[in-house]
Amino acid sequence: MDDRQRDLLALADAARGFMPRDEGLALHQHAGGVDAPGPFLEVGSYCGKSSVYLGAAAEAQGRLLFALDHHRGSEENQPGWEWHEPDLVDPATGRIDTLPHFRRTIGEAGLDDTVVALLGDSPRVAAAWATPLALLFIDGGHGEEPAHLDYEGWVPHLAVGGTLLIHDVFPDPADGGRPPYEIWCRAVGSGAFAEVDAVGSLRVLRRTAPGC
Repeated sequence: MDDRQRDLLALADAARGFMPRDEGLALHQHAGGVDAPGPFLEVGSYCGKSSVYLGAAAEAQGRLLFALDHHRGSEENQPGWEWHEPDLVDPATGRIDTLPHFRRTIGEAGLDDTVVALLGDSPRVAAAWATPLALLFIDGGHGEEPAHLDYEGWVPHLAVGGTLLIHDVFPDPADGGRPPYEIWCRAVGSGAFAEVDAVGSLRVLRRTAPGC
């Protein structure tokens, strides 16, 4: 690993977000080992922490990372929920706005030429998408409908040989919400994926056949 990669990983470690360091490093490691052609795409960028872990690997390979988020926060980020951060609320609108924080994180990492921000609704963007993906990281809304729509919208775009990563997979309901676990079960049960690794709540799968 060269100095540039070490610097980027240090920035990712320090960036704002909820991803533990061991999971972030695993994200970077598996992104760095992708063999399939095509760009990377993450669903759910928040303030850009995972985008730097993935973006570092993408930069080293000369790939693009598309970072998709509406930047209004998921259900669990809203007022009254466990993961709400009041300082992310835009006082002019009264709504969460993580986009300025994301842009600052990517700019400080010097990844503006590698990480392409996609601002919009995940299912709508997925419906218009046409480029096969080498890597797909799903870490968007953790409610039942958003998680399953992310899976159904984006997994068909993942190329055979590509890598699927799903965050916040908790088999025990006492540890966290069920929808990310449910979509992991869909992937494993589809016969189109083989599990490669599990680090904390991060699950890593390799697409072995078409289907979802």
